[in-house]
Amino acid sequence: MARIGIQLMMLRDDIAEQGVLPVLERVRDTGFSVVEVSQIPMTPDNVADMVRARSELGIEYAAISAKTTAPAGSQDQTLAEDFDLLVEEAGALGTDMIRIGMMPLEAIRSPEAFFAFCDEAEQHAARMREAGIALSYHNHHVEFARIQGRTLLEHLREKAPSLRFEIDCHWVQRGGRDPERTLKQFDGVLDLVHLKDYRITLPSAEVLAAMDAGDGSAFGDYWQGSIVQFAEVGQGTLDWAPVIEQGIASGAQHLLIEQDLTYGRDIFESLAMSRAHLVDLGYEELIEG
Repeated sequence: MARIGIQLMMLRDDIAEQGVLPVLERVRDTGFSVVEVSQIPMTPDNVADMVRARSELGIEYAAISAKTTAPAGSQDQTLAEDFDLLVEEAGALGTDMIRIGMMPLEAIRSPEAFFAFCDEAEQHAARMREAGIALSYHNHHVEFARIQGRTLLEHLREKAPSLRFEIDCHWVQRGGRDPERTLKQFDGVLDLVHLKDYRITLPSAEVLAAMDAGDGSAFGDYWQGSIVQFAEVGQGTLDWAPVIEQGIASGAQHLLIEQDLTYGRDIFESLAMSRAHLVDLGYEELIEG
């Protein structure tokens, strides 16, 4: 059965301030037991607390994260340098999934650089598969840019056949594609889905006041950027029931709520709102297990 959980990236500041266990306890109390780990330092203490949360709180881990490369001096774990450690951590947390959150920025400098990234991703995915781990790639909107008449995402899928995918519905929508149709296109190579809503906003009082004062740039900034916001599931424009059904039909094992920004609202309130909408749609069993 597919499960609905949350992306732990949203709680990275809380974890930095309070530690892993108190935050995961609050996650459980908010009604979730499945998490995906991203942007949380995988220190020995944090990993040990994640293991404890698994046994003491019933937390399940959908996937952990890794980069292909990282700058010198970075503490981020990479597939090239930390392969054995990543496999060990995945085993300790009871998951057989690792995900790449984004390609390195160097990969979008030129077609040659991107195709080199594709080759690298294929090598890592094939090696992970031999270790019993599925390696997935998480998209943003940049992957819908085109090289040689095809999107980056299409090239990546073709040139890295061992790679699995985590489709982020917000970034699909923001890239001009339909999330439901895109999930259908990834049938058979889809393991993970991000349930991230897409909201269109009206101009704020500050923008309107600036316009009235003769500042046209304020509306330009709104129109080109802040008109689009991340949203709680059900508070945006996406029609979630058919999206979720297609994600499950295409093979997704975990569907993770993610909201990059909450615009002043407490993240746990946002999570509760998203959960309530999904329960109203009939997905309480996928949340509770």
